[in-house]
Amino acid sequence: MFEQKSLRVGLVVVCLLFAYFWGASLSDRGNAAVQPRPQLSGGAFSANEQGVIDLFRKASPGVVYITTSKLVRNPFRFDLARIPEGSGTGFVWDDKGHIVTNYHVIASLLKEGSNKAEVRLSDQSTWPAILVGVAREVDIAVLRISAPAEILQAIELGTSGNLQVGQTVFAIGNPFGFDQTLTTGVVSALGREIESPSGTPIQDVIQTDAAINRGNSGGPLLDSSGRLIGMNTAIVSPSGTYAGIGFAIPVDTINRIAPQLIVSGKSTRPGLGITAHNDVVAQRLNIRGILIRDVPGGSNAAKAGLRPTAVDAYGKIVGDIIVGIDGVPVYSAKDLYRQLQSREIGDSVTLELIRDGRPFSLKIELQPI
Repeated sequence: MFEQKSLRVGLVVVCLLFAYFWGASLSDRGNAAVQPRPQLSGGAFSANEQGVIDLFRKASPGVVYITTSKLVRNPFRFDLARIPEGSGTGFVWDDKGHIVTNYHVIASLLKEGSNKAEVRLSDQSTWPAILVGVAREVDIAVLRISAPAEILQAIELGTSGNLQVGQTVFAIGNPFGFDQTLTTGVVSALGREIESPSGTPIQDVIQTDAAINRGNSGGPLLDSSGRLIGMNTAIVSPSGTYAGIGFAIPVDTINRIAPQLIVSGKSTRPGLGITAHNDVVAQRLNIRGILIRDVPGGSNAAKAGLRPTAVDAYGKIVGDIIVGIDGVPVYSAKDLYRQLQSREIGDSVTLELIRDGRPFSLKIELQPI
């Protein structure tokens, strides 16, 4: 009896030992099956890849992240709190701390109240910025920070005058707050026109399919040499996010406006020296043309003999209505702006007018406005 019991105990012990060692063996085999696989180091970059990598390394230190905020009263604590107002991208213009961006990125700075902007450089240092000047008619603004020159790397300027549809372009920006984001595409079209925040047309705009989203505004559009050819400004999208159609203000326009803003805080452009009535007034009177509200004394318009448009006691339109410039019809303020935007201060143009109901023309020299 005792021997049978001992035998049973012995068999149980043997089974337990067998199960233990067999299970350990299976565990070892299972662990071996899920070990990380060997990894190979990456191969050499292609020439195109290396070119893009070098471009980003060269240009990205000149791209900045701009945030604006405003001071508001906290109704629960009876004190003041600073809350975010907006964000976007900009780029270093020179080693004196000037930063170029879109006007609409920093528009809140022109509102009353304790609004301020901060600029974060690629080294993650953050600097308070002051507003130097804006040109709403072309959606350009300049800020200035007090960062030392040795950490400011200005982006090289290219030209937008010889761009070709199909050439490769690169955008660097901060879409949705993801800073230093690179996207690629091509020049999709040239000579586009978009509307500025002031309602005036911006001409010769570059269209690209490089991904541009909210937060990219004010960032650089670069050619394959890493030179600035435009500033990413707007998209066309039913959803408000990237849909393959983006627009950039050409660098030739930026290089004309930014120095003016740095020097005087405002931009100058060629004009007639008149004040025009709103287009709505002409529409109400069923007139196709520009009604002149005022001709200031001493202006080139006054020297040329332009007359304000008025309605006499009998309801008749008297004075001058501008209907053309150098043979090109102009029926609205936008038409006039388009014709003057491509000219220089000091140029002479021939105005086609309706004066007291009859065709009339005169020459006028464009003046700064």
